[in-house]
Amino acid sequence: MAKPYMPKNILITGAAGFIASHVAIRIAKKYPDYKIVVLDKLDYCSNLKNLLPVSSSPNFKFVKGDTASADLVNFILVTENIDTMMHFAAQTHVDNSFGNSFEFTKNNIYGTHVLLEACRNTGQIKRFIHVSTDEVYGETDEDAVVGNHEASQLLPTNPYAATKAGAEMLVMAYGRSYGLPVITTQGNNVYGPNQFPEKLIPKFILLAMKGEPLPIHGDGSNVRSYLYCEDVAEAFEVILHRGEVRHVYNIGTKKERTVMDVARDICKIFNLVAEKAIKFVDNRPFNDQRYFLDDEKLKGLGWSERTYWEEGLRKTVEWYVANSDYWGDVSGALLPHPKAGMMPGHEGPQDTKGMLAQFITQNQAKTLAAPAASEHGAKTVENGAQVYTNGTVH
Repeated sequence: MAKPYMPKNILITGAAGFIASHVAIRIAKKYPDYKIVVLDKLDYCSNLKNLLPVSSSPNFKFVKGDTASADLVNFILVTENIDTMMHFAAQTHVDNSFGNSFEFTKNNIYGTHVLLEACRNTGQIKRFIHVSTDEVYGETDEDAVVGNHEASQLLPTNPYAATKAGAEMLVMAYGRSYGLPVITTQGNNVYGPNQFPEKLIPKFILLAMKGEPLPIHGDGSNVRSYLYCEDVAEAFEVILHRGEVRHVYNIGTKKERTVMDVARDICKIFNLVAEKAIKFVDNRPFNDQRYFLDDEKLKGLGWSERTYWEEGLRKTVEWYVANSDYWGDVSGALLPHPKAGMMPGHEGPQDTKGMLAQFITQNQAKTLAAPAASEHGAKTVENGAQVYTNGTVH
């Protein structure tokens, strides 16, 4: 096996969100010699509280900003001497993509393109890890015994998956045309603490806590595979250090369950009668029946799933019971068919300065003056990007 890659300065996009926050925390804590810079625009499904465990770490910095801002991205790459990028930032909820597809194109395709171009321009990136999804493969045959492998054709069936597949094509092209050291991951569903409750498992948990019906699209026979967030964070740690450039890695599990199985398991934990608690609602415009991945390639790097479903679900339920108000008013997300306009943060501009001020106040931090722009970067940083580092907002 080749010598492990050792990064120095890592930019993680979207790390105030669910999966990336677990990755950022794991790497920042385990590798204190690595500098972790987070770039996140704090959309409705992001939360600064997700990063509290490392907010005062000397190797951690938070920048509020958009991946679609070329000026800002170039500025960060140069001033922070970034050598590694882990790109998680994306719009991810399929339901939203059916009614708000242009926003998905802007964030998922254009945002990725901006990052790639910045990496090409600076010429200093040694790893670009692009985070994609199992949905780019499209629907797996119900009787398939072997999952989609990394060379399988991409056949997305919904706007979200199409934008992720489009982003993958750009990543592949920049790897081939410009020699950018790219790695792509395609993962199964992830669950665990901190996940915004538009997704199935946290939505069902919060509804069960309220004694409200659990809405199931269609007949509930759709099959999915679920990985616990800490296992996925470990997978990204492995890929960061041992993944080969220009390769694709599936992050998956062969343990499948239907949506009905998930609903019944949650009902059981809350002592609910599933037949009474479950409510069948209209299906999505298109709802893939099954996603199934071949994960042998990643296992060859030394990774394996560690958390059994029962254990992971128990931990997740315990977290949501203890943090029921973590996201504030999420009534719009708990609807059977949530829409972007019903989500927090879509009613108008967010008070991001207030959010950041509250964030650092909780950590007994102090405020310093904004840093001057780098002569190598843009003359202005779009939207007055705010930086949080070592308990300080810049």
